[in-house]
Amino acid sequence: MMLPLYQVDAFTDHVFAGNPAAVCPLTEWLPADTMQAIAAENNLAETAFFVPRAGTAAEYELRWFTPAVEVALCGHATLATAHVLFRHLGAPAAELTFHSQSGPLHVRQQAHTGRLTLDFPAQPPRPLGPHPDGLIDGLRATPLRILAGPDLIAVFDTEAEVRALRPHMLHLAKVEYRGIIATAPGSGEIDFVSRFFGPRVGVPEDPVTGSAHTQLVPYWAERLGKTELRARQVSARGGELWCELRGERVLMSGAAVTYLKGEIEW
Repeated sequence: MMLPLYQVDAFTDHVFAGNPAAVCPLTEWLPADTMQAIAAENNLAETAFFVPRAGTAAEYELRWFTPAVEVALCGHATLATAHVLFRHLGAPAAELTFHSQSGPLHVRQQAHTGRLTLDFPAQPPRPLGPHPDGLIDGLRATPLRILAGPDLIAVFDTEAEVRALRPHMLHLAKVEYRGIIATAPGSGEIDFVSRFFGPRVGVPEDPVTGSAHTQLVPYWAERLGKTELRARQVSARGGELWCELRGERVLMSGAAVTYLKGEIEW
């Protein structure tokens, strides 16, 4: 069996940066264990699989797998999927809709910047009391405050503290959240910075995490008193996002570039 495969660097305008994702176009769903095996073989933070929705020209079913588990929401692999459809597969519309476990997700192509804009549900975090077991030992640092959404958010005072983190992944894996986000105010044109650690889902550090920003943007919008924000994820590869809080939705814009095209054979 032959299956098309694309690898795309998302939230960057050049290869070897941003967050790499694999994208596999399908005509019909493969068994879940087969998609999980492909994701494990790819060994990227996410592999996205999509199937066209019958009777529509710009709607698709979309699923995402880490090397270890299927996840309910992934931003950078959605961006990568839209890039493949626009750049390689001739998607006829300027806006695509992906139907997922997290509901309908929209991606629009910006003609004036070349960026793609994700339209995702906002997930405002809530304050959390005592530090969960494993967090401080895992981060090897003590944050100013802790918030909880789908992920645990550790808020620090400075960007330098976030950049300096050298987590102990075995301890972080004991924290009972999908991932741990470290964040702090940015400087200059950057409103806030972040890093994302997900050892529980097989991703020790994710280079650029769109789903994390569905939680970070509502928090920083309220804290900074503004709805348009520029964000940088300060991982080793790094990436930038142009964000907007629009009611109960978060808009996240970024570029994407193709690294490779090929076929899976088995």
